[in-house]
Amino acid sequence: MFFRPVALLALAACAVPLSFAASPTIQLEDPLKNPGFVHFYNLEYDQALADFEEQARCRPDDPFAYNAIAQTVLFREMFRDGALESELVTGTNPFLRRPKMQISPENKERFNSSIDRAIQLSSARLRKNPDDIGALYSLVVAHGLRANYLFLVEKAWLDSLHEATEARKADDKILALDPGFVDAHLASGMSEYIVGCLPLYMRILGKIRGFHGDKEDGIKQLEWVAQSGTLDRYDASVMLAAIYRREHRPKQAIPLLKSLVNTFPRNYLFRFEQVQMYSDLGDKQSALQVLAQIDELRRDGAPGYTALPRPRIQYAKGNLLFWYGDLDPALADLKQVTQKSDELDLNTAVMAWLRLGQVYDLKGEHGQAIKAYRETLKTAPHSAPALEAEGYISSPYHRKGSTG
Repeated sequence: MFFRPVALLALAACAVPLSFAASPTIQLEDPLKNPGFVHFYNLEYDQALADFEEQARCRPDDPFAYNAIAQTVLFREMFRDGALESELVTGTNPFLRRPKMQISPENKERFNSSIDRAIQLSSARLRKNPDDIGALYSLVVAHGLRANYLFLVEKAWLDSLHEATEARKADDKILALDPGFVDAHLASGMSEYIVGCLPLYMRILGKIRGFHGDKEDGIKQLEWVAQSGTLDRYDASVMLAAIYRREHRPKQAIPLLKSLVNTFPRNYLFRFEQVQMYSDLGDKQSALQVLAQIDELRRDGAPGYTALPRPRIQYAKGNLLFWYGDLDPALADLKQVTQKSDELDLNTAVMAWLRLGQVYDLKGEHGQAIKAYRETLKTAPHSAPALEAEGYISSPYHRKGSTG
C-alpha cells in the first residue's frame, strides 16, 4: 500500500514469505500464510510488528524479517498520520505538498536500523552468490521502503530517487535472471507508471537515472501481477485501484476493491475507497450504501471497526454530498464532524473544516465560510488545504464543475 511518485518504484509491501529467505530462489507461497502479514493488511500494525520481531529473533540472518519490521513501523506511522488514506489509497495527488510526517526518534531509529540490517544481510549473500534472487528481492524491498521513507518523511527528493534507483537495479537483475518471475514486475511496473506521470523535467531526470516511463505498460505489468502473481498480488491490486482512480477508470477499480474487502475484512480503508470509486462513477446511492455498511459494522462492534471514529464516517458522507451538491445534508454532517475534529487524524480534520467553508460559500454565507477557513488555517497552517482556504477568505469558493 505505497503510493507516491518517486517512492512508488518499490511501492508495495513485497511480502516475501520469511521462511524461505535462506534460499537463493524464492518459493511462491501466499504471504497470508504468515500471520504477521494478515495483521499488516488488516491495519493491525502492533500485532504485525510483534509477529515480525519474533520471526527476526528466530531467524536473525533473515533479511526479509527486518524488511517486514521496517515496513510495519513506517506504515503504522503513516496510518496514524492519515497518509494511507489521503495519499496512498485514495489517489488524491498532493505529491510534494504534504508536510513532513512526525515520527518519533525511537521509530526512526527502529526503521533505519532494520533497513540497514536487511541490506547488510542481503549484500553478504550476494557476495557469495551474485545471482541469489532471494537476496536481490530483499534489496528491492529494502531500498524501496527507504525511498518511501525519504520521500514522505524526510522530504529528501534526490536521496529518495537514489534509493529508488538501487531498488530498480536489483529488480532488473531479477528479471534478467528469471523473466517469468511475475511478482518482480511490481516494482518495474510502478516505475514505468510513475515516471510516465511526472512533469517533463522530472522525466528527463528519471531517464538520466535509467528510468523510462510508460503509463500503459506500467499498468499492464501491475495487472499481470494482480492476476498471476503470488507474493505481491494484493499490493498490485491496491496500487491498481489507486491508479485506476487517477486514470478515471472507476469501473475497473471497484471489482478489485470488493475482492480486497473480502480478503481483508478488518481493513476499513478499502470500503472507504469503494465510496470514492462509486462517487467517481456517478453512483451516489451505491456510495451511500457502502457508508451505511461501514457505520453498521462500527455500531455492531465488528473486528477492525470498533476504534473507527463515527465522525470519520460522517466526514466521508458530508464530502460525498458536497460534491453532489446536496448542501443542506452535507452542512449538517460537516458541522457535527468539525465539532469533534479532535477525534480525527489531522488530514481528515483539516479537510472537514475546508469543506465546511466551501459549503457555506456555495450557500452564499461567506461570513460563516470565513470562520471555517480560519479554523482550517489553525488546524494545519502549512498544509495544502490551509493554503487553499486562505485564498477563499478574500475570494469566495465557487464550484467550477461537477466531480466525484
